[in-house]
Amino acid sequence: MKIMKYSKSLMLLMMILPWITTPLLGKSSFKRYLPAGLFITLMVRIVNIIAKKRKWWWWYEPLHPKLSGVIPFMWGPFFVGSMWILKWTYGKFFRYMILNGIFDSIFTYIVVPYLTKFGIASLVRMKKIQLMYVFTVLSFLLYMFQELKENVQSNIVGSQEV
Repeated sequence: MKIMKYSKSLMLLMMILPWITTPLLGKSSFKRYLPAGLFITLMVRIVNIIAKKRKWWWWYEPLHPKLSGVIPFMWGPFFVGSMWILKWTYGKFFRYMILNGIFDSIFTYIVVPYLTKFGIASLVRMKKIQLMYVFTVLSFLLYMFQELKENVQSNIVGSQEV
């Protein structure tokens, strides 16, 4: 299929395009949410290792033979997108979960079929609704990580002022 020959280019774009928006985050927001972005990237990697063993989904096309196909998504939309969502919604948990649900639904129900069409990835032993549950748990963990980080940081700053 001709469309599959563009899969590496598409993956590269999916990784690079979100980074073009990072200057718009602002330096202070980038610094504030960087640990959370790194945390979610690690969590996505762990979930992907589990998914590979359980054959939840399969990545057909890696950017490089030694790298998993999930790498462009971890370091692109998940990393940068998580920082954006936190910037827009942190401190408003319900709004955060709604916005995450919208983006996760777009990925699950619109992007995943295109990933399959382009021969990049597909769900194997997991239904789309189950993928949404995984994303919901990851979203919750991300918010709790940021909440914990903010509490620890404010306690450290508060104890230094005394």
